Amino acid sequence: MKFGKEFTSQMVHEWQEAYMDYNYLKNLLKDILDFKKKNAPLSEIAATPEGSLKRRISMYRAFSGLQSRYTSFKGSSGNNNNNHEDEVILVNTVQQEGSQGHHQTMFLMSSEEGGEYEMIFFKRLDDEFNKVLTFYKKKVGQVKAEADELSKQMDALIALRIMVDKPSIEMHSAQGMDPESVVPLHLTSQLRSHMEVIQEVEMTSEEIVENESTSGKRDATKMNPMSFRPAPVEILDNVKINIEPATPLSTLKNVIKSSKSDLSFSRQELRKAEEQIRMAFVEFYQKLRLLKNYSFLNVLAFSKIMKKYDKITSRKASKSYLEMIDKSYLGSSDEVAKLVERLEVTFIKHFVNGNRRKGMKSLRPQAKKDTHRVTFFMGMFSGCSIALVAAITVAIRAGNLLEHKDRGQYMDNIFPLYSLFGYIVLHMLMYAGNVYYWKRFRVNYPFIFGFKQGTALGYRQVLLLASGLSLLALAAALSHLDMDMDPKTRKFETLTELIPLALVIVLILIIFCPLNIIYRSSRFFLLRTAWHCLCAPLYKVTLPDFILADQLTSQVQAIRSLQFYVCYYVWGNFKTRSNKCQDSNVYQILYIVVAIIPFWSRFIQCLRRLFEEKDSMQGLNGLKYFSTIIALVMRTLYSQKGGTFWRVMAASTSGVTTVANTYWDLVIDWGLLQRNSKNPWLRDKLLVPHKIVYFVAIVLDIILRLVWMQLVLDIKQLSFLHEKAFLAVVACLEILRRGVWNFFRLENEHLNNVGKYRAFKSVPLPFNYDEDKSQ
Repeated sequence: MKFGKEFTSQMVHEWQEAYMDYNYLKNLLKDILDFKKKNAPLSEIAATPEGSLKRRISMYRAFSGLQSRYTSFKGSSGNNNNNHEDEVILVNTVQQEGSQGHHQTMFLMSSEEGGEYEMIFFKRLDDEFNKVLTFYKKKVGQVKAEADELSKQMDALIALRIMVDKPSIEMHSAQGMDPESVVPLHLTSQLRSHMEVIQEVEMTSEEIVENESTSGKRDATKMNPMSFRPAPVEILDNVKINIEPATPLSTLKNVIKSSKSDLSFSRQELRKAEEQIRMAFVEFYQKLRLLKNYSFLNVLAFSKIMKKYDKITSRKASKSYLEMIDKSYLGSSDEVAKLVERLEVTFIKHFVNGNRRKGMKSLRPQAKKDTHRVTFFMGMFSGCSIALVAAITVAIRAGNLLEHKDRGQYMDNIFPLYSLFGYIVLHMLMYAGNVYYWKRFRVNYPFIFGFKQGTALGYRQVLLLASGLSLLALAAALSHLDMDMDPKTRKFETLTELIPLALVIVLILIIFCPLNIIYRSSRFFLLRTAWHCLCAPLYKVTLPDFILADQLTSQVQAIRSLQFYVCYYVWGNFKTRSNKCQDSNVYQILYIVVAIIPFWSRFIQCLRRLFEEKDSMQGLNGLKYFSTIIALVMRTLYSQKGGTFWRVMAASTSGVTTVANTYWDLVIDWGLLQRNSKNPWLRDKLLVPHKIVYFVAIVLDIILRLVWMQLVLDIKQLSFLHEKAFLAVVACLEILRRGVWNFFRLENEHLNNVGKYRAFKSVPLPFNYDEDKSQ
């Protein structure tokens, strides 16, 4: 792999603009090379026939000897080369307004032919280096400030550990008593370990060196029980807890009681604080590693580009420039490396009880490697699914079921049961396509969704799950048809009708299975996010929460299919394949309620974000979902009751909702239709290189949004489609639209993160220091 591609592949996605523009500098070198080729003397060009190999030119080069001649020549002319090198460029540090200076290179060969090209190259090279250096200094300053904050958090955590483990230790230590006489033997080593961290976290680099030189004295002191000093637990007087409610019940308690955040010194409080600080350490460690990698990659890129310059111009300017880089803050600063080392020691000692292997596994989780087994089973399940589709088609044609007298009964009762799995599989296929293209166009979807490192499913894993579910559903449908058509098994009516229910139960058991099989972390992440959507106002709204709620708004027909399952198997007579669901007033009301649940969840999420973030756009977004709820209710009432009044109400509300939703999709969610952008009617930054893709997506979104109007226009069915089949087609079109929406929505979110250099999620810290009291 060429360095340019490797350099791009190892970038932090959200910091792309802060890296050295390697490709642009490479193009400048190509301009220099083209100029030299055009103006090179004819004597320097080897006379070779057109179309012959360029490497034949090397056959006419002078032979410099195997070892001795070249070495002696190099040694004899070394001083001349050094002098020549020193005369090529001069690198100076120019002081500008403020404390920071910038590096400027003076090219001394500008009078030579083509020197203006090289001057342009060095000017742009200086701009890139100053950009990288400024960004690196800024980020190092930020991580140093975060390290100080984490040190304070560790002070409070260890003091809280002491108060929880042995609250009386402060009193006894104040009276000058020996802690060994107060603390039980089984807690002594644990408390001693807790005490050591405060000094460790607060040590500077100079103190570390000093302590290493006096390690013998320190070890001797540790062995003396009388030298044990408890941590300063009085710092808890200036600390308040900042732990967010973990359950809806705790949220309601906080709202009803008060916003009091004083410490209660409970073990539950300690456990939550430790969990939050542990997460903060892991996230901070990833930031340090990527910042260290940022410095290394840019230094390597500057080295590569300067070597290319030397090769093209036959000069030796790289040594001077690279020496300047090595002496600069970018090349010489070791603050990040020291922070990494100190963080590893602290985390291993105080969160995993000194187990280095376990600690490094937590700090550096390994991503799951794609195995051929996944690809094999995905292909096998997909092939079997295609074969089952063909078998079902043949069975329907052979039995002439399309013209059968019980066709309507089958479509009204059995088709809705199996269509549920079709909606789920189609949505999974669209998500697999999204993952593939997100990865291809370098959209950092694991970070956006908040997946734990190494647990995000790739498109192959998603396709494996989709093909497996489709295989089960199609096998169940084929067996259902076969048992219906076979006279020998037709008498087992009860067993035949229970096949779809058994398949749903199997699916539910797999989703809730506590065993570490079938991607447990992803299943539990989905369940947790779905629970947050269901209890929307009682949880802080995150991006995965409202993205999943948006997905559910496109699965209204699937949710209604679940409602039909309950009605068909609980209140209907499934043995005779009949139901009276449509005649029940309760069912009609629930038919509306279950459809508005996803939209209501999004509406409540918008209201909570409005109150928390004070963002008026969230209020407008909430109005959009509320209008959708009204339109959905009117459409459903029109389909149930008919009449001119309900048709006018459904048409007006659906029209307003369609226009509002389409505008929001294109302008707010996708960030498109910007008239004055670099890409007219799109946006300034695009990840897909072909602009036509965006215009096709715009047209497709508008067309599929108009599907909302199909019921109002009385296009309920086509001549060759049953009404239930037509509704299924409309539901599938909405799922396809949602899949397209997903890609461009996350692309826009990714570009917003890139614009703000937001590459890490913020982890809330458990303790707040009361500065007034501390002063």
